[in-house]
Amino acid sequence: MRGGCLLRVFLAGLLLALAGVAFAGWLVFSPYRAFSDEQFVDIGKGTGSNAIAGQLASAGVIRSRAAFVLTRFLRPRARLQAGEYRFDRPASAWTVFDRIARGDVFYYEITIPEGSNMFDIASAVDQLGFLSGADFLRAARRPALIHDLAPNAPTLEGYLFPSTYRVTRNATSDQLTRMMVGEFRRQWRALDAAPGTDVQRTVIMASLVEKETALPAERPEVASVYYNRLRIGMPLDCDPTTIYAALLENRYRGTIYRSDLQNTNPYNTYAHAGLPPGPIANPGAASLRAALQPAQTNYLYFVRKPDNSGAHTFSATLAQHNAAVEAYRRSQRAAAPPPPQPKPTVTRGRRSSRRRAS
Repeated sequence: MRGGCLLRVFLAGLLLALAGVAFAGWLVFSPYRAFSDEQFVDIGKGTGSNAIAGQLASAGVIRSRAAFVLTRFLRPRARLQAGEYRFDRPASAWTVFDRIARGDVFYYEITIPEGSNMFDIASAVDQLGFLSGADFLRAARRPALIHDLAPNAPTLEGYLFPSTYRVTRNATSDQLTRMMVGEFRRQWRALDAAPGTDVQRTVIMASLVEKETALPAERPEVASVYYNRLRIGMPLDCDPTTIYAALLENRYRGTIYRSDLQNTNPYNTYAHAGLPPGPIANPGAASLRAALQPAQTNYLYFVRKPDNSGAHTFSATLAQHNAAVEAYRRSQRAAAPPPPQPKPTVTRGRRSSRRRAS
């Protein structure tokens, strides 16, 4: 009788233990989601496991704090990593814990097109919503990151390589500029420039080329025009430098005015001979290559072709250039819509208040 009682107690205990194990397994391994679309959880540095469990449970990512704490008990050596995490589907506490242990943080992408200047990049940074464009500009105006390659660089303009970058919500503007300069260094090494190449002069030239044409095939020719002008002491007269000078002074109005051409800012190549003191944009690899390997021409001028293809007519003499300019102007006049004609209007006569004599 006594043995039968002990057996029942043992079986009851075993059943309870199995039930506890089953419940713990369900708690840890069964998927759960209490949000409709997606949920973001930002885990700060130094946050403890219990606090992380509370964040996840409050966000509806896990069923309860206990589920995460139990997972931590099963994986005591795992190191949980700070960052912002995105959850968009049901997941078990074990899966959620594993993602945080792996540092599977959510990244935001920022794409910088070729030819963007630091003001364009600052505007894109502002759109991220968690970085300040003003902070980015302050970081971009500190050229120490590139002084080993370009000792006289006035800012990081030209060395913020255009590409797509992935950043977390906790990223800083300084970190972003380091990423961009680091990518410039990688691209520069890939170009295999000759020893002793003046990096700053090359990047300045590449920035002019980048802003003057979007057609890769033309870039070596555009570079040849500016190198030819430099060789004979002819002003570069590069419109994008005039625009950049106005941007630096926060007075660009969307088009070039006579006052812009007469501006004495050092970046205005209409007012100053030679290259500007720094790049006016951030060139891509094709423009850097064109600046390193310009076409061998006698061209001194270029103007857009009349066909609106974006291509240019290159000329060696002023007479040839003037003819090309006139052809372009004729095409623009022909393509311009006719001036609006005045619309017919109806003026209602005023009824006389005088009565006709009877």
